[in-house]
Amino acid sequence: MTIKTNLRVHFYDTDTMGVVHHANYIRWFETGRVEFLRALGITLSEMMSDNILFPITEIRAKYLSPARFDEELEIETTAVALTKVKMEFEYKIKRSEKILVEGFSRNVFTDMTTGKITRLPEKYFTKLEMAQN
Repeated sequence: MTIKTNLRVHFYDTDTMGVVHHANYIRWFETGRVEFLRALGITLSEMMSDNILFPITEIRAKYLSPARFDEELEIETTAVALTKVKMEFEYKIKRSEKILVEGFSRNVFTDMTTGKITRLPEKYFTKLEMAQN
């Protein structure tokens, strides 16, 4: 399952060369993940109230072409792997049909209190598992 999220580049997203600073793409990957979960009926607030966080353990970005101020972009977020203790996503940030950045992230489900890896409760796992098909 792929979720698409639209955004417009703000002036503060750019550097002195007038292009989007590379770190902003990583933030936009997070935007894509949050919207992916929301599309499945899962919110971060609900997960946190259930004492679950999912910190990133690996992230990659391949920069192909720059984005600039005021351009309309699209984040494509696809879940590519899921177990009860981790999930992995791939990203494409596009302008029209042109891919500007490709990315990947791995997150592990973690108990907020102990900081240790934990198994995802069934109410979340079932929704995420359905998105894999």
